[in-house]
Amino acid sequence: MDAKKLERLESQLGFLAEIDKAKQIIRNTVLMDQSRRENDAEHSWHMAVAALVLSEYTDFDELDITKVFQMVVLHDIVEIDAGDVFAYAKVDPKLRAEQERNAAERIFGLLPSDQKKQFIALWIEFDERRSNESKYANALDRFMPIYHNYMTEGLQWKRLNVTKEQVLTKNAHIQEGSKLLWEYIKMIVQEAVENGYLIDG
Repeated sequence: MDAKKLERLESQLGFLAEIDKAKQIIRNTVLMDQSRRENDAEHSWHMAVAALVLSEYTDFDELDITKVFQMVVLHDIVEIDAGDVFAYAKVDPKLRAEQERNAAERIFGLLPSDQKKQFIALWIEFDERRSNESKYANALDRFMPIYHNYMTEGLQWKRLNVTKEQVLTKNAHIQEGSKLLWEYIKMIVQEAVENGYLIDG
């Protein structure tokens, strides 16, 4: 094998070995059968399938679904170093951004330079929520945990004393990616309050 190709392949395989750790990053979201909490890899896979299934509900005339998939599978890789933070936790946003940026530099830095540049650009695009693709991907990133909580009868919401106001305020940008999905979220959040899954506050 050509030495340059071997070097490139080995750096790519090193990256793939490193991101296997995403399977060990346990999130607050509980699986819908309530058996355990999901990990980052499962979250990204579920989001990718949701992106495919629900794409008809975006408000965009043009959407590069392949780019959405790329963002979805890459967006939480930084949590290998930075860890998962509960959506409603009080954190220093500047410190969190610095931790995630350092993680992105290290982890994507395992790749050949062209791929590092491409993947960091996708990760930043997702984070900035300016493109159609990033708005849709972010909508799904917020939609899926809410749906999980609704389907598990508010298991984590109740355990962590989450309120209706917190859910609606923190996740309002779902409407940037899909007004219909946001309307659905508002509907099930109200049902969650009525059913005692979520604090009305």
